[in-house]
Amino acid sequence: MSRLLIVDGHAYAYRAFHAIRELRAPDGRPTNAIYGFVKMLEKMRATVQPTHLMVVWDGGLSAERLTALPEYKAQRPEMPTDLRPQLAELESFLAAAGIASHRADGVEADDYIASLARRAAAESWDVVIASSDKDFLQLVSERIGLLNPNDKTGAIWGRDQVLAKTGVEPGQVADWLALMGDAVDNIPGVPGVGPKTATDLLKQFGTLENLLARLDEVKSEKLRQSLRASVAVVIRNQKVVRLPEVPCELVPEELEMHSGNRLELRRLLAGWGFKGMLAALEVPEAKQAELI
Repeated sequence: MSRLLIVDGHAYAYRAFHAIRELRAPDGRPTNAIYGFVKMLEKMRATVQPTHLMVVWDGGLSAERLTALPEYKAQRPEMPTDLRPQLAELESFLAAAGIASHRADGVEADDYIASLARRAAAESWDVVIASSDKDFLQLVSERIGLLNPNDKTGAIWGRDQVLAKTGVEPGQVADWLALMGDAVDNIPGVPGVGPKTATDLLKQFGTLENLLARLDEVKSEKLRQSLRASVAVVIRNQKVVRLPEVPCELVPEELEMHSGNRLELRRLLAGWGFKGMLAALEVPEAKQAELI
């Protein structure tokens, strides 16, 4: 049985950067994000036990989303100065460690991850997406699960966890987000509609389309008026929050983990001053996957 682990690269790099405040190589280069990311990846591999693995990086904001909503993600601060150079070094690490990574200009990581996950699931692979991004809740199925770093149990999220988190089915998550908006991505929702109200509406009407077609059945006059005034907003939001198909091929050989380039890996680890990881390279090759 093939099991694919897809890691949201930027999300984990940011997480590592903020989790470890100060760590530098012997030459003074910042290495906190690199160290934290590698350790997190090690833990994920131990938890998921994947047969295939890919780390996906953001290639920029979607032109389609920006056309629909020019302020999309506009509130996000610039990448920290000490983080930016570490991303390139992380990609070098992945290549040396024999782990696939992907970045495409103008393609958001979420969209590529979704496309790859769907293709793998269609081929009867089990897929685990490692990310805390709630947009991925809409992908959960019998074949696709989520590893949420905010869940300290290490459980792979399925339908039950999505229901517990949102109150709606995975297939309703895009409509749920469209109604309430998403402050993280600077997507405004319907005034007066939060998570609970969005859940209640979808429990009653099933889909956003049904809700908009039957607004007269909404009991609260204030909510009904707010929804009527926001029809264009929620229709736009639905397009923005859905994860579309983007060019993507499922090539099993490219996703397989291999021994990589041990000399290059040794050079990188030594340069960063990661003595423990460097020592692990001397462990018999059969145990390498458990350590890096």
